[in-house]
Amino acid sequence: MAPSPALTPAPFRLAPFRVEPRFVTRVWGCSDLRPWFDKVADGEPIGEVWLTGDDSLVATGPHAGKQLGTLFAEAHEALLGRDAPATESPLLIKVIFAQQKLSVQVHPDDAMAHKYGLARGKTECWYALAAKPGAELAVGLKTGTTLEKVRDEIRAGTLEDSLNLLPVEKGDVIYVGAGTVHAIWPGSILLETQQNADVTYRMYDYGRPRELHVEKSLEAAKLQARAGRVHPVPLEDRTVLIDVDYFRIEKIPITGSRTSESLRGDQSQPGLAWLFAASGAGRLSGAGFEPLELPARGIVGIPAASPEFLVEGLGGLELIRITPNWPGK
Repeated sequence: MAPSPALTPAPFRLAPFRVEPRFVTRVWGCSDLRPWFDKVADGEPIGEVWLTGDDSLVATGPHAGKQLGTLFAEAHEALLGRDAPATESPLLIKVIFAQQKLSVQVHPDDAMAHKYGLARGKTECWYALAAKPGAELAVGLKTGTTLEKVRDEIRAGTLEDSLNLLPVEKGDVIYVGAGTVHAIWPGSILLETQQNADVTYRMYDYGRPRELHVEKSLEAAKLQARAGRVHPVPLEDRTVLIDVDYFRIEKIPITGSRTSESLRGDQSQPGLAWLFAASGAGRLSGAGFEPLELPARGIVGIPAASPEFLVEGLGGLELIRITPNWPGK
């Protein structure tokens, strides 16, 4: 006998929510982030704005004031979906502001991370929100470079001679697979999407008094790393900027408004999504939650268990949708 409708439990819902940006100081950062963020450094320069870090705070809704990592621990199924192969926040999304060169560095892959007791490695990508004429990024090593040569150049302070330089313009997408020797240089503002791991091995740091990790960086480095510029794929209703293991990033035009179902596109099963306003502003509205503003450079989390909603463009909205891509699924 079927249960009475009155006794059937309603499906659990978790409404979209905005996350407060977390401003992280870095020696190579900027003192004034305006007009990108209304923030002026009080002391050390700010190099990174963490949009989805575990310590970032939920800004809206019933969980306002809660750390994002805590929310994932409490409601991972509602956030990620019942079939997700993990319970933690899978992605860390940042905006990078470099006024000086970052260290020449490398991140481990999952296998090396596990070897040293870490949860995961770090594959990442960059979407250029802005770039000055002549801006460059160092991505990978020149063909023919050996690890012995890299070690010698670290000692001699000439490692830049072996780096592969890429010119970067606004709208470019650069993939940086784990094991890629790389460096961010001044001249661009980057939206960085990465595995949720803050592990970096510094090879060379231009004489700054910070710890180097030469042996681990050489162990992590891949001479033929999978890295470089990615060519976006235009579809009828969006542009896929990158679609690889760990993350998929799309740019979705908003003319008037769009439904949450249309935002998912060919991803028929609801899962976690992040909506980032690269420029302009928007608003989300739906049954069961107060209208939610999406300001320029703001980010909104869309749980797998979100109620359906509309997203409305309020002028100049460049909407970036970021979703986890589970390897092997």
